[in-house]
Amino acid sequence: MSGLVLTSPLAGWAAPLEETPDPVFAEKMMGEGLAIDPTGEALFAPCAGVVIKVHAARHAVTLRADNGAEILLHVGLETVALGGEGFEAHVGDGQRVATGDRLVSFDLDLLAGRAESLISPVLVTNPEAFQVRVLRTGCEVAVGDPILQLVATDAGQAAHSAGGASASRRVRVTHPHGLHARPAAQIAVEAKRAAGEVELVLGEARANARSPVAIMTLGVGAGDEIAIHATGPGAEQVVAAIVAAVERINAAPAPAAEVAVAAAPADPSDGMIGGVRGSPGLAIGPAWRRAVQAAPVSESAAGFAEEAAALDAALAAAATALQARRGRLAGDARAIVEAHLALLEDPDLRTAAGDRLARGASAGVAWRDAIGAGVDALQRSGDARLAERALDLRDLEQRVLWRLAGREPERAAPPPGAILIAEDLLPSDLAGLEGLAGLCTAGGGPTSHVAVLAAAMDIPALVAAGPAVLGVADGQTVILDADAGRLDPAPDAARLQAARAELAARKAADLQALATAAEPCLTADGLRIEVLANVGAVADARLAARNGAEGCGLLRTEFLFLDRDTPPSETEQAARYREIAGALAGPIVIRTLDIGGDKPAPYLALPAEENPALGLRGVRVSLRRPDLLATQLRAILQAAPAGRCRIMVPMVASLSELQAVRRSLAGEAAALGCEVPPLGVMIETPAAAATADLIAAAADFLSIGTNDLAQYTLAMDRGHPALAAEVDALHPAVLRLIRMTVAGAAAHGRPVSVCGGLASDAIAAPILIGLGVTTLSVAPARIPAIKALIRGLDASACRELAARACDVASAAEVRALALQPKPRRRAVKGASA
Repeated sequence: MSGLVLTSPLAGWAAPLEETPDPVFAEKMMGEGLAIDPTGEALFAPCAGVVIKVHAARHAVTLRADNGAEILLHVGLETVALGGEGFEAHVGDGQRVATGDRLVSFDLDLLAGRAESLISPVLVTNPEAFQVRVLRTGCEVAVGDPILQLVATDAGQAAHSAGGASASRRVRVTHPHGLHARPAAQIAVEAKRAAGEVELVLGEARANARSPVAIMTLGVGAGDEIAIHATGPGAEQVVAAIVAAVERINAAPAPAAEVAVAAAPADPSDGMIGGVRGSPGLAIGPAWRRAVQAAPVSESAAGFAEEAAALDAALAAAATALQARRGRLAGDARAIVEAHLALLEDPDLRTAAGDRLARGASAGVAWRDAIGAGVDALQRSGDARLAERALDLRDLEQRVLWRLAGREPERAAPPPGAILIAEDLLPSDLAGLEGLAGLCTAGGGPTSHVAVLAAAMDIPALVAAGPAVLGVADGQTVILDADAGRLDPAPDAARLQAARAELAARKAADLQALATAAEPCLTADGLRIEVLANVGAVADARLAARNGAEGCGLLRTEFLFLDRDTPPSETEQAARYREIAGALAGPIVIRTLDIGGDKPAPYLALPAEENPALGLRGVRVSLRRPDLLATQLRAILQAAPAGRCRIMVPMVASLSELQAVRRSLAGEAAALGCEVPPLGVMIETPAAAATADLIAAAADFLSIGTNDLAQYTLAMDRGHPALAAEVDALHPAVLRLIRMTVAGAAAHGRPVSVCGGLASDAIAAPILIGLGVTTLSVAPARIPAIKALIRGLDASACRELAARACDVASAAEVRALALQPKPRRRAVKGASA
């Protein structure tokens, strides 16, 4: 038998691993090997290899040998509790070492007095890849004596031949909130696909990329550059997938609820309590102090096997409940549940809980302690947003502990129209409450998941109001004005009357807008404006239909292509398109795959790019992968109702790109024996806007994507933390390109719509109409308000406003113009916006 021989890393007495007084090691849960009771004060490398990890407490080192064996050298038991005291590391992560190199020095006397045991396991942690033969046991060994022989199995040899690879990339995080819970969960999903080790590095700090908690505790903020290191089979693909995930995170907008609005300083003389807006709105109602019920925890343990099984069952039950809830949600609320699922599967949390179980803790105590360590790490980070994520861990703590207890907590229902007052709130607490008019918490912050959920549930929320709010009497009528960042804990009759009048006016305007939302939309002087919806899922389509959408002006099909290992089949695509089309009346404009750049997919194997926004994305990817384009076109042709379907091509910069897609569409339609639907173009580049007359000659319609058009026109990355606020599509340069596009389309009688974010902006709508846009495709929730606004506008006054807007020097000046009295028809009295 040949193979790698490991030499003793310690001087001492070699013993069978089964004699280790810790079941985690004795029962070989961590791997195969032996144990050494040391007599020396230094740990040496048992073979040549690379240091994978020096534990933060310096009591353990993991090496990867040149044959792929991963070897854990663990000095003493429970020595992690010393926090590094008595240990000195002589090597660092990633360092190459030779057999016999000194790794760690330690104070043997200190360990003898304070550690649970000096017994030091030497383990091969991937024993499935090797036959592990113990050469010396039940005897004294010196440093350098042979102790273990490793012979690679067939599977191990195959893995090693592929696994010698390693890869590293650096990427900058530009999302305003850095790598918080949801981004950390997305990265962990990609890392878990890896066969080898994957780490994120920020400065000197390292994190297991499979652990959302570890990623969060790195404290990666906007503008930070991180390194991604992977080893083993497919290392390059794993690193590329994580880079792609970071780029998707960078491109994602921060939820509206996560925009901090500081309160005006509270004036003690008027008795107001100041806070920060978590979710916009105004509410009046009785204060309701909800009693917090913590899950009971059994301190006594029945035994390692029974407690481990109980914890596994509770974790599985909690995951099943979250998965069921995820299926009923969309948008930010769904993303929060997905982040919680990733946290439940966090390998570092589970390892920490397993360590506590092995030391005799009950399942409840083990889980509570593991969560507690994660909470402490987040709270010590010094980052307010990360500290808020500690509540997500506490939420999961309670979910699992209640399942261990075998029952659900008693949930008192709030009085109708109550305003919840609490020190803080878990996301699951809020999700389980109905009928709230508002909420106010002493702690928390505007980026917390409670704030995001409150916005998704349309509940006004004030957070970080301080301890004063906890003194509000239960049942006391209060006024919560989240927009102003104030809680009035004891309003007098005049303030109540004024607040009720304002609330009534807001509700009346909303109801009026909703009541007339289904009616065709015309300006006050009779110009027909079509209001469609931007849709990314069937839930969006259903909401749009309820809110009066006249069709779908943008169906984002990339939701089918992202976050998966293979592209969707023709059958899967057709079924989803058919479902969305069935939820809405009117035209359905389906955008072909807009992927690459800020929305990459791992299976496309696109090359790494210095600037993805200027590389392979949109139609360029479709033309590079004609198989994907043909499959998608066939799915659309089979799914969309005849006469309602329109197809739109993204990121077109030249006429030749449109012509290539038209040829492909004609070929697929002929093969299926169906009519060719209208084919249009998204105007998202200055080149397309400047040649709109040429493109319109070959296109059936044009639709302007203002988000990308603004960033390309202004040469500002809309994901850049220092520039994002300046990427304003109301900049006169962008407005002039819109005017040019409308003129080019008009020369050929082609309609023009706007489907970018500007269409949902009430300030921008009059200007767009004045520029000649006749269709707005907006966020489903904004449809009633935009229609109500348009009905009060005068088209000729809109044209005057648009002309003036194109002649000022900045977006700020445009917005100042738009905030002047709205361009209404003077002859119509009482028209309301």
